[in-house]
Amino acid sequence: MGILLFAASLTPSLIPRNQVVQGVLSGFAFGAGYGIGVVLRSVYRYLELPGLSSASLRVVRPVAIVACLGLITTALYHVKTWQNSIRSVMNMEPLETGYPFSVSVIAIICFAILLLISRGFILFGKMLAGKFYQRFPRRVSLVAGVALAVLLIITLTNGVLVEYTFRALDRSFQQYDALLEPDRPQPLIAERSGSINSKLDWRELGRAGREFVASGPSAADITAFTGQTALEPIRLYAGLQVADSPMERARLLLDELIRVKAFDRSTLVIITPTGTGWVDPSAMDGLEYLLHGDVASVALQYSYLNSPMSLVFQPESGQESAQALFRTVYDYWKELPASQRPELYLHGLSLGAFNSQRSFTFLDILGDPINGAVWSGPPFPSELWRSLTNNREAGSTEWLPVFEDGRFVRFMNQDGMPNAKDVPWGDLRFVFLQYASDAITFFEKDLLYQEADWMKKPRGPDVSPLLKWYPVVSMLQILIDMPLSDTVPMGYGHVYAPGHYLNAWIEVTGIDSWLPEQIDALKVLLLKKSEGGEGYESRGG
Repeated sequence: MGILLFAASLTPSLIPRNQVVQGVLSGFAFGAGYGIGVVLRSVYRYLELPGLSSASLRVVRPVAIVACLGLITTALYHVKTWQNSIRSVMNMEPLETGYPFSVSVIAIICFAILLLISRGFILFGKMLAGKFYQRFPRRVSLVAGVALAVLLIITLTNGVLVEYTFRALDRSFQQYDALLEPDRPQPLIAERSGSINSKLDWRELGRAGREFVASGPSAADITAFTGQTALEPIRLYAGLQVADSPMERARLLLDELIRVKAFDRSTLVIITPTGTGWVDPSAMDGLEYLLHGDVASVALQYSYLNSPMSLVFQPESGQESAQALFRTVYDYWKELPASQRPELYLHGLSLGAFNSQRSFTFLDILGDPINGAVWSGPPFPSELWRSLTNNREAGSTEWLPVFEDGRFVRFMNQDGMPNAKDVPWGDLRFVFLQYASDAITFFEKDLLYQEADWMKKPRGPDVSPLLKWYPVVSMLQILIDMPLSDTVPMGYGHVYAPGHYLNAWIEVTGIDSWLPEQIDALKVLLLKKSEGGEGYESRGG
């Protein structure tokens, strides 16, 4: 069983793996298979079923050993081909070797550590069971010992280890967040938080907040590109240090919006950042060019931790913060005359998309609907995204579904969206920008025992044609793909390209004043900015 799962773990998944990651994955896969084999053998013996005779074993064992060695050798030989099948669809340079020796050594070390931990746990359970032997039957004692061992370990892990880890990580990320970057000067223009005109202190915006308000195109940049007079784009941000509660921070941002006359702009975007507070510059730069600077965007930090840690340790902080900012801004916005207020949109990437979707209910906005949203890379726990995907039209794919003819909600990838020109938009416009190779979006716990729909043909353009589903292993593969999703080239995995964001905003806002060649030129400009790193310090997840 260990060998079978080890060999399956070498097959391609969504994200290319180096030899270290592959070795760790294969070690875990071997351990999972080995554990399953031990459990099955124990159950078989517990049921007192007959085993093979000594004569049969003398034949079966050598055959099994040869078969396992042949399977391992074959799988390791194909590692390079399998990994290059992923790299090919992502336009990455092919590997010269699959590093079979390195992968094997790392897998053995990883499995040995897992085995020692497992056997230590078993010995602990047996030790506890021994305390019950004098008063209870043997099997009752064994069950009680195992149950008590599990309870103690879970309690220790959740109550002590997790809490200590959270506090240590939170302090570490908080200190990093507070560091002032010498190469990022305080903005001088009044339309940015942290400027001398702002009530929000530059030092309290946090690292991600300072990056957001200090980056992006200026009015001069936009004018130079378009040849038309542009307004100074408004970018506002509040870090965790500016006030004690999400609602207080949201009210400070509302004061800032009023100060810079953001409600006089044509468009207002409420952004929910990722776990660290990071806002993807790729998402907003293009919109500011499209609207000639006539746009205001506002974001509120809710954590110092990156998205996976924030989701584990602070699952409700993102939703609470997103709801506070949306409710505060929306309540003010809806009281303005409909003909004089800006169009209101939502945006979020990754965990930001997840919490942005939870910032409101459709009953909240029934009387005064917002105009729409662009949500990119929605993570797999997203309830709204999951409901829309599961209720997609028959014949549409899970990686690019069609819901209710696309009248209000549409899904977009690198190649655009299905039936985009066949059905007119409604008054509300929601776009989910997602790549089929994004493991953060398409991870499913059900992969443990069944094939996902997105694995079936036809597949997404950025998914390996050699990918196959294997019980247990596929779940481990996609699980380890998630933290690697930011390591691939832009336009794949969890790295969303500025040109694709631009397409999404054009769909949502309905802008039609730009010629196709102008749009193409803008995409080239945005791509150069992203590749040059201007305002793209960290993906910060």
